[in-house]
Amino acid sequence: MTHDTIVALAILGVVGQVLAGLLILVGLAALAGVRGPLRTLRSALWGYELWAAFVVAAIATGGSLFFSEIANFVPCELCWFQRICMYPLSIVTLLAALTGDHRVARYLLPLPIVGAGVSTYHLLVENHVVATPKSCQIGVGCSVKWINEFGFMTIPTLTLTGFVLLIAFLALAAAGSGDDAATLTTDG
Repeated sequence: MTHDTIVALAILGVVGQVLAGLLILVGLAALAGVRGPLRTLRSALWGYELWAAFVVAAIATGGSLFFSEIANFVPCELCWFQRICMYPLSIVTLLAALTGDHRVARYLLPLPIVGAGVSTYHLLVENHVVATPKSCQIGVGCSVKWINEFGFMTIPTLTLTGFVLLIAFLALAAAGSGDDAATLTTDG
């Protein structure tokens, strides 16, 4: 059962990476002046960005707790820093979604941005691109790959995927708050 759950989480990670890739392409197109895909995305998601962020944060938090509490994978120091950035998002995005408060998204954005930075660093350590920090050499090292599904899906990869999705959904919510929301519904 543990392996089946790990595979299911890895499949969700792949789906998340495809979705994140599409969101990044839409964002790059908007930066290049092609705003049609972004308008379509914003009108399709309007009102659900915070719910999407909550779902991502809740799955990431649940997956993290599954890995440590059920699969008995000992989290390294970098995993704890990632958890510090992820866990509050599962609660606060739920509260923001329940109240429809899109303004809070701009204040939440630093958490997934910092978390994505930690996840990227963790991936570099895990793949021996940078040296393992001394603090990670005590106990379970940060370079231990507890899972390696599909040849690339590791815990830091899953975490980075979640943070990238959170950045995208929170940015959409932040951009749609205030006057943009009224414009979107009338122009959209």
